Amino acid sequence: MPSSITLAVSTVIFALRPHPETRHPVLWLPLVRRVRSPHKGLWALPGGPLGTTEDLAASARRNLHETTHLTPRYLEQLYAFGRPDRSEDRTVSIVYWALVRPDVASEGVETENVRWFLADSLPELAFDHSQIVEYALWRLRNKMEYSRIATALLGETFTLSDLREVHEAVLERRLDPANFRRQVESTGEVVPTDEFRTGGRHRPARLYRHNHSIELADNGPLTGR
Repeated sequence: MPSSITLAVSTVIFALRPHPETRHPVLWLPLVRRVRSPHKGLWALPGGPLGTTEDLAASARRNLHETTHLTPRYLEQLYAFGRPDRSEDRTVSIVYWALVRPDVASEGVETENVRWFLADSLPELAFDHSQIVEYALWRLRNKMEYSRIATALLGETFTLSDLREVHEAVLERRLDPANFRRQVESTGEVVPTDEFRTGGRHRPARLYRHNHSIELADNGPLTGR
């Protein structure tokens, strides 16, 4: 029996990037290849031991930056995973999940041992990280139904089509454009700007932004809780 328990922090990071075949936006996440035992050579979530002087969120951010160079806009504690048989030594992982915009994701480091994967087509993962990713996806899809979390995957301004594409990519189903527009506009969570996106084959599309007054009123979901 182990004489001590190790506390670790790991993070599931989601971003929308084009599918390599359809080019439609889909969920991706970065993984890190393990270079030492146990599970040497397998892919795993970014993470590591909790620093003795760090709080949990600071440790998650540090590990992310050191391995992927990513700085997420949205970071939220997901769950604690501590089943006794999850690793050879007794390790409890506090798992965070993060959302980053496509432009931020493109700035991340990708090397032989750090690579982005389609969220629905992952390789074999070390430890219980496959179960962790499944839980994170379930949590993201549930929050998509009732919160403004989708805006964390977008830039400061966006069209309603952009916002609908986020919902469709995460929920993995098509949404009626007219119904989606009515639902979004009725909430007041996004507000129209005086700017338009031009240059496409269709007429210019109005750009929207987050309603910051609502965000301030409830502490905002984009800071994570």
